[in-house]
Amino acid sequence: MPDPTHQYFPAKPESVGQARDFALTTLNSWGLSARAEDIRLCVSELASNAVVHGSAPGHGFLVRLEADDGFVRLELHDSRSRRPAVRHPSGTDPSGRGLLIVEKFSDGWGVEDRLPFGPVVWSHFRAGDTPC
Repeated sequence: MPDPTHQYFPAKPESVGQARDFALTTLNSWGLSARAEDIRLCVSELASNAVVHGSAPGHGFLVRLEADDGFVRLELHDSRSRRPAVRHPSGTDPSGRGLLIVEKFSDGWGVEDRLPFGPVVWSHFRAGDTPC
């Protein structure tokens, strides 16, 4: 399997698109394009959350991708101590669906603490053509 890779992004709105492009380019270079759009969508949601909610002033976020044992693991590291949580917005709420989207399009996800600060939100995806 390919070596894990990562890239740091500043907490700016344009970084969300750059993070999506990084993920797509990486997956294509690894020959793992079957779930690329699901992963790209989850990168977009997690990066958006990091820009809006998860990055302390002067800090950004890191996107890490790893492929092993038939899965792709996506991690997003940010710099706030607040752990993200799934929200259940009403139909008229303009936001709050990011982690619901990650839950829907990934084959599993979670949050881990990272020292000295900030959580790691991870998700994994079966690398084959068929999601679970």
